[in-house]
Amino acid sequence: MTGFETRRISVLGSTGSIGTQTLEAAEHLGIGVCALTANRSTALIEEQARRFRPSIVALRDEDSAADIRTRLADTDIKVLSGEGGISEAASAPEADTVVTAVVGVAGLKPTLAAIEAGKRIALSNKETLVCAGDHVTAAAERYGAEIIPVDSEHSAVFQCIQGSAGNPVQSIILTASGGPFRGMSYDELADVTPAMALRNPNWDMGAKVTIDSATMMNKGLEVIEAMHLFSVAPDMIRVLVHPQSIVHSMVEFSDGSVAAQLAVPDMRLPIQYALTYPKRCPSLAARLDLAHTAALTFEEPDLSAFRCLALALDTARRGETACAVMNAANEEAVRFFLEGRIGFNGIYELIAGVLEEANVIEDPSLNDILDADAEARRLVHVAVKEL
Repeated sequence: MTGFETRRISVLGSTGSIGTQTLEAAEHLGIGVCALTANRSTALIEEQARRFRPSIVALRDEDSAADIRTRLADTDIKVLSGEGGISEAASAPEADTVVTAVVGVAGLKPTLAAIEAGKRIALSNKETLVCAGDHVTAAAERYGAEIIPVDSEHSAVFQCIQGSAGNPVQSIILTASGGPFRGMSYDELADVTPAMALRNPNWDMGAKVTIDSATMMNKGLEVIEAMHLFSVAPDMIRVLVHPQSIVHSMVEFSDGSVAAQLAVPDMRLPIQYALTYPKRCPSLAARLDLAHTAALTFEEPDLSAFRCLALALDTARRGETACAVMNAANEEAVRFFLEGRIGFNGIYELIAGVLEEANVIEDPSLNDILDADAEARRLVHVAVKEL
């Protein structure tokens, strides 16, 4: 979209890691904020509302919405609630760009609402494409919405192909930090605690995404997301562990040339690029100084230890309902792990068990996908009760 300029944004999931960094970038760039959303009422959402003065604040939880409505009674901010309120914020007419930073499948419906309103989508919610990629990309084409990836890896791929003059991509190489447990065996991972898993060596992320990084499920989800974003088959995507997180991803072309995007590990860079594309502007991130950067290394992921990644790569070939089942089972399993009800390896074991029971539907409707999601969550709860 040549000449596009983001003037006002809606931020879905404004109190999370991506949401807060988006607001930093918006303030730095002088971009206005017209809507903020969150799951529950917190001091942070009130602070954000008073600082950025959006026209809408929406909270998924009804009681939280009532609370924040009272807190903001001295303002003219409209407070909405529930799934409908989130979708209304996503399609607010004043916004030209919607940043989807909601974690999990909860981001699917509001993202579709923003697409149907013809917005630019700065996509950080990978589960939207994991669960319903064909539906989302078809809707974007139908309504003329533009999807710009925010995940650092997909932003890197997107940036690498900008100068390709339409030449076809031979393969995509997604890099992974390897998480805090790189080099450990599957048996050794059995002793990992939530506190240990929440320490990512390079990135500041929310709890769920940090655990996904530790299991490497995050990279599996990113493979599925990349399939839909760049219209490539799963076998055209390779994962390499790159502990320094300087090379954010690479693209190989038919002549064997490889383009890579490098930068310091700072999410404000891909966030800002999604807001300003095709322009580049000075950012808040530090500059990359290769002369003072440690050696850059790459290695194959250990699929025997990080079985969630292996499972995701296999599921990518099975179809959308299988991906939706895997994603839902993972969301529930991660929650149970964080609550101390299952072990670290129990995340993989729960997901694998649910996938064995899943029926894959060819060409599913959106309702089929949502039903598969709900059934997977039910099966995880049953399995945990039986432990």
